[in-house]
Amino acid sequence: MLNISRLSLSPPHSWASYHLLQPLWDHLLHHHMSLVSSPFFPVILAFSSYIFFSFPFAVLDLLGERLPLFHKYKIQPEKRPTLGMMAKSFMTCLYNHVFFVLPAVIIGMFILPTPTLPQDAPTLYQVFTEGLAVLLLFDTQYFIWHFLHHKNPQLYRWVHAVHHEYKAPFSWSTEQLSIPELMTVGFWSNLDPILLKCHPLSTWCITVLSIGMSVEDHIGYDLPWTLNHLVPFGLLGGAPAHDMHHQKPSSNYAPFFSHWDRIFGTAVSLKKNNV
Repeated sequence: MLNISRLSLSPPHSWASYHLLQPLWDHLLHHHMSLVSSPFFPVILAFSSYIFFSFPFAVLDLLGERLPLFHKYKIQPEKRPTLGMMAKSFMTCLYNHVFFVLPAVIIGMFILPTPTLPQDAPTLYQVFTEGLAVLLLFDTQYFIWHFLHHKNPQLYRWVHAVHHEYKAPFSWSTEQLSIPELMTVGFWSNLDPILLKCHPLSTWCITVLSIGMSVEDHIGYDLPWTLNHLVPFGLLGGAPAHDMHHQKPSSNYAPFFSHWDRIFGTAVSLKKNNV
């Protein structure tokens, strides 16, 4: 799993100690060291983020037409997830974490070196640039992987089909994944920050952000205040693009950004179904 350790490259009391995130980082080191240095912390952070971002949209789906302010943005209003569908997706995610993710972490404890955390916090600019770099790298990796799994019937059937059980995605279905897909995504998510030498705080921030973006891709609502509308020039696909991918699986392979689908001609615009 993710080795969050990285020795500080600057002296403990250098100028880097005085930037904006230092008080937060000092608080984490002094008051929550046992938690943030634990190899289980990234798993706890990721799983709790999945619940935090998914739950509000599950409520929207269950209330449906009783919340017209939100329901009018439903991309496929005729397809409403049931409580049973939500429970199945959540239990799949829980099962994967208990029987595969946690054992992988335990095994990693005996293989990876004991983590140490730097004394200096990252700058805000560092968090932004490192986070953007991780997102762009993962977006490229997953685009290639996703494209190949849709083009190869055997790979699709045995690895990726689990995620395509529903043509109308919903928040809890974000992590309805087969074990091979989960382990592949988890491997990249853990390796990429190490390869890019990210600060642990940057890694944790991008973990929360990427899971939030992944859930947002699957919510099934084209809300005007989501990131794909707030970020200019259509750089992010968001829920409209990924919903179309579930309707038309030969399109919109990238998880976050839109540039690879535009370059390779696989971008398809949303066609909203209305009842």
